[in-house]
Amino acid sequence: MAVGKNVIVVVLGITINYINATMVHTFNKHHILKLNPRYILFMHLVFNDMIQLTTSITLFIFTYTFHTIYVSACCLLILPAIFTTQNTPLNLAFMAAECYIAVCIPLRHNHICTVKRTYIVIGIIWTMSSLSVLPDVFILLATESEFLHTRVFCKRDEVFRSTYSLKKRDTSHILFLVVVWITLFYTYFRILFVAKAANTDVKKARNTILLHGFQVLLCMITYVQPMLVQFLKHVFPGGLASINFVIFIINQILPRFISPIVYGLRDHTFRKYFKRHLLCTINENSHAKTTLKRLSRC
Repeated sequence: MAVGKNVIVVVLGITINYINATMVHTFNKHHILKLNPRYILFMHLVFNDMIQLTTSITLFIFTYTFHTIYVSACCLLILPAIFTTQNTPLNLAFMAAECYIAVCIPLRHNHICTVKRTYIVIGIIWTMSSLSVLPDVFILLATESEFLHTRVFCKRDEVFRSTYSLKKRDTSHILFLVVVWITLFYTYFRILFVAKAANTDVKKARNTILLHGFQVLLCMITYVQPMLVQFLKHVFPGGLASINFVIFIINQILPRFISPIVYGLRDHTFRKYFKRHLLCTINENSHAKTTLKRLSRC
């Protein structure tokens, strides 16, 4: 059973990372995309998802294979996973704000949303995520340095187990939850109203909002995961392993699968360049196969 779960997780992770890597390559190949704040934020989201998937899947395999690992090694794996997991909702909130400015304040969009400010926003995202967990690392080093040489089941609550860390985690999660959802509700409903007033394609705008909201809802499980796991443990006392697996798929895998669909393949401009690159790759592969066949006949 454990082997099957590991195979499912690895296959999904490799598939999503391959799609995301192709999108990053497409972005780097076309300078016009690098000048658009929307695509810069999208590429940051994609690159962030690649790091998150890699570290989270590594943690998942380690916990199933070894069950416990040293705290010091666990910290090296869990910190990037925490940073990138918390980055995703914040990135989505800033993307929503950029979309709101583009639709509702189009004349000021080029002045407000510049490339330089976009990279500053990315720095703010990483700073906010870092400040939510780095104090836990300092507390661990200052109060439980010997604990680093013991073995634990590698997850956040087992490593950063002080009362202060647990309370701070819940507080920061609630704060992020409130800020992100307020941002999303305000920006996307304003966009929807503007789309109706302008007689544009309301159906497409509504579908984008629904997909975006669904993705954020999946990401938000991160903020209520500890409480959700405790609740499900009471409902299904003997199913902790299955609970963790299902939550991992819903919380860590599915949102990263939706990102390329919502912001990449549904975007006309990016899809044009992506398909062009994909067709070139297919043609190169076909040409390489034909050449190899000719050489084998000689």
